[in-house]
Amino acid sequence: MGGAVSAGEDNDDLIDNLKEAQYIRTEKVEQAFRAIDRGDYYLDGYRDSAYKDLAWKHGNIHLSAPCIYSEVMEALKLQPGLSFLNLGSGTGYLSTMVGLIIGPFGVNHGVEIHKDVVEYARQKLDDFIKNSDSFDRFEFCEPVFVVGNCLEISTDSHQYDRIYCGAGVQKDHENYMKVLLKIGGILVMPIEDQLTQITRTGQCTWERRDILAVSFAPLVQQSRADGKKQETVQLPPVAVRSLQDLSRIYIRRTLRNLSNENSQGKGAVQRVPQKRKRRRCRRRRISTYVFVGNQLIPQMVESEEEEHPEEEHKEVEEEEDQEERDIGDIEIVKQVNVLRDQILALPLPESLKAYLLFYREK
Repeated sequence: MGGAVSAGEDNDDLIDNLKEAQYIRTEKVEQAFRAIDRGDYYLDGYRDSAYKDLAWKHGNIHLSAPCIYSEVMEALKLQPGLSFLNLGSGTGYLSTMVGLIIGPFGVNHGVEIHKDVVEYARQKLDDFIKNSDSFDRFEFCEPVFVVGNCLEISTDSHQYDRIYCGAGVQKDHENYMKVLLKIGGILVMPIEDQLTQITRTGQCTWERRDILAVSFAPLVQQSRADGKKQETVQLPPVAVRSLQDLSRIYIRRTLRNLSNENSQGKGAVQRVPQKRKRRRCRRRRISTYVFVGNQLIPQMVESEEEEHPEEEHKEVEEEEDQEERDIGDIEIVKQVNVLRDQILALPLPESLKAYLLFYREK
């Protein structure tokens, strides 16, 4: 599923296209998408495909199309402090973006049936924490992934504020999914070829809204023909943070807030240096791919070409000239990891500085 927007040349270009096509509609979702480079979740040698609006699959590793993730993130209506369960958590790409919005006092759990994919997700999460400057720009709820079949979750498991299922749900399993949701919570899942948002309004009452037509591979159902008892999935416990961990959160928050106040007081704006003129999205002939079972099926979608490309090019140049005039006398500063610099400047033992930096090396 995908191909709804033009391909980007990098992550920011992809997000620009998703915004222009109205798949990304809120600032917090945009910030999360820009903070996590989709290409980092691809295997080496496949990164060139990362910024196309297409699903990608290699072995057990799978990423949905960016337009699907955009609709999911918007439909979940995430807020700081919420609990989130990702059923079929895959590479952890979506869970990591969610963690940037729900923050350190949220809960972020994922269930994935393939052990090798869970190991892959944990490695990508570790890479993000150790190497990405985005980790220092946000307060983060670290995802916890477990191996198991999400149709075998223990009946005494706690409920969640937000749930997403990343595989096709059969009608027979709809109520099973709903039971995991708190009253007032939101469940987003593909069911009967529709990405659907379900809100629990009461103990036995629900509101349902279809978001868009999709095609997902179905949830894996383990065979019971051999008579073996299925292994129950125990979800991670909701842990209470230690006083030491809370102190680290609030010290980092205080330093980050002071940095933001100082930047605003000086009138300085951090801007990423412009690498090139961004192409305007154009309607065109699109190659899309859908999953049917385990098969990746190409489909062609006809779309009109722009009738006046010369006029479009002129409009783009005029818009960019206007942007340059709007900047005016604003000071443009090089993007740096201010939080890290502030922590390193504190009169503290090196071991404590390392703890405040989550032992990040850069």
